[in-house]
Amino acid sequence: SDLAQSLNGSEIVMNGFMAPPLKAESQFFVLTKMPMSVCPFCETEAEWPDNILAVYTKRRLRVTPFNVKITVEGVLELGAKTDPDTGFVSLLRLADATYG
Repeated sequence: SDLAQSLNGSEIVMNGFMAPPLKAESQFFVLTKMPMSVCPFCETEAEWPDNILAVYTKRRLRVTPFNVKITVEGVLELGAKTDPDTGFVSLLRLADATYG
């Protein structure tokens, strides 16, 4: 969207929920608008919402329960990127993120 384009490279803050991570040792998770109790990749028929955001953290992930709202801060990046560990492709993501 035009808004995303205009914010590319900016530091932004968002609220949401941490979907169960694909890998425990990951430095990336998916932020969802509504809590998701399953890892969306683990179930082929899981409905994967389109209002998700890939979040790449500064340090190794500290998993938060899927139903606890968190605030995430990071640099918005646009363009396709494939996560080397999981093969997850994101078109929009937060980089160098912190959360709590």
